[in-house]
Amino acid sequence: MGFEKLLDQVGGFGLFQVRNVFLLALPRLIMPMQFLLPIFMAAVPAHRCALPGTSANFSHQDAWLEGYLPQEPDGTLSSCLRFTHPQAPHNTTLQGEGQSPGELQGEPSTVPCPQGWEYDRSEFSSTITTEWDLVCERRGLNRITSTLFFAGVLVGAVAFGYLSDRFGRRRLLLVSYVGTLVMGLASAASVSYVMFVITRTLTGAALSGFTIIVITLEMEWLDVEHRTVAGVLSSSFWSGGVMLLALVGYLIRDWRWLLVAVTLPCVPGIVCLWWVPESARWLLTQGRVEEARRYLLCCAKLNGRPVGEDSLSLETLSKVAAGEKVVRRPSYLDLLRTPRLRHISLCCVVVWFAVNFAYYGLTLNVSGLGLNVYLTQLLFGAVELPAKLLVYLSVRYAGRRLTQAGTLLGTALTLGGRLLLSSEMASWSTALEVIGKGCSESSFTTVYLFTTELYPTVLRQTGLGLTALMGRLGGSLAPLATLLDGVWLPLPKLTYGGIALLGACTALLLPETRRAQLPETIQDVERKRCLSKWGLVRVPQHRRQCLDEDSW
Repeated sequence: MGFEKLLDQVGGFGLFQVRNVFLLALPRLIMPMQFLLPIFMAAVPAHRCALPGTSANFSHQDAWLEGYLPQEPDGTLSSCLRFTHPQAPHNTTLQGEGQSPGELQGEPSTVPCPQGWEYDRSEFSSTITTEWDLVCERRGLNRITSTLFFAGVLVGAVAFGYLSDRFGRRRLLLVSYVGTLVMGLASAASVSYVMFVITRTLTGAALSGFTIIVITLEMEWLDVEHRTVAGVLSSSFWSGGVMLLALVGYLIRDWRWLLVAVTLPCVPGIVCLWWVPESARWLLTQGRVEEARRYLLCCAKLNGRPVGEDSLSLETLSKVAAGEKVVRRPSYLDLLRTPRLRHISLCCVVVWFAVNFAYYGLTLNVSGLGLNVYLTQLLFGAVELPAKLLVYLSVRYAGRRLTQAGTLLGTALTLGGRLLLSSEMASWSTALEVIGKGCSESSFTTVYLFTTELYPTVLRQTGLGLTALMGRLGGSLAPLATLLDGVWLPLPKLTYGGIALLGACTALLLPETRRAQLPETIQDVERKRCLSKWGLVRVPQHRRQCLDEDSW
């Protein structure tokens, strides 16, 4: 008897599983608010050099400002330079500073802002940009904060993936909650840029536990038939978090209090963890039969399934555990030792990199759509909901592999389409951007469900840790790719689209998992390789030893 048969007896989808999905909804709400927080927290408001004897009001004194600030090629006033000596505009007399006679001829000299900057605070009262002047020649430091945050997520994914396979999903989820709470509040209290970067990086490391533990805890309690609907339902909480961030950002315009607001939900999450069950699949692979039996009985009770003592006896569960207790101490090398797992792992890291790179490249760039940042964020969150409905239908009827490849291809095509539109076609450009956002979110939803079904129970967290590592590498490089516009303006979008296209092609190399049972051991995964290679009809006699009677 395998775990799937045990799950059939206690109920593979019922009140127990629904309760589990909603108990684990809070991490899904917290993640997008933290991951996309730089949209508001690191926003760059309109700014110019601080000038002597002037206010920060941008609505008048244009002619007066022209005497102090040089013009850019597009005719706007410079945000990063001022004249060494003020120039006298037409019909204007400057007071307090004289004009150098030597500059009446030729090009006047300019200098970087010697007295700092003044910012337009009509939209944001405070951001990390205004706090530490992360503009002009320090613009790269703004992008680095997001890159280092995702670098923390990358490192944390490795640690949480390995440790949760060693010590359990539930225990490491508590560590993730506490770490996010402590480091998030420390970031809000930062007194320097260096302190903020360090604490923010550690916050990313703690948050990575949410990304790989929550989906596994849900999937390992679900039967094959209901994994898709539960996976799409749980991912819809992410979209709710995206839209909630737009509301919270609109109401709280100071970056410190905004950071506190998106961190405090960890407190009720820690309380809710009391009712979150440990994975019975994982407990059986570790030989902890009595604990697994207790959770299985709880599942049967909540689902209203009468279960006899014999069917869930310690002896019966011990036999199941003996068949699944193969890898006692998982290692990342186990993902590369066997042919099929090696093929799956190498393809998955490429797909995860492409999904994250394209998603965060689109999501963190909310400018250029003709809407303010709050409406844009709300629109990006709203378009994710119908995208998830399409994912639900697609993975059920077209399969995981084609859905993954199709959504990444859609992302690449919309990014490429935007490059072909002129600046006058703003409405079409906005439409393509929204469609691309929907496609990238669909690819994100699919990749979690797909990857969870590819890896066996004994290595599922380890596999998700490896793939999440490469995904977060893509996420960390996405903000830096926007700096490529200094080389060639269309280059960032061309890069995002090209990587998405590569991911779409790689996804086609993965095996289909639609209507397949979750593999429990490495042998289960390699056994499917034999089935795939030789088929189910007229298997040669000398090849039948690679098959298991239960797999037919």
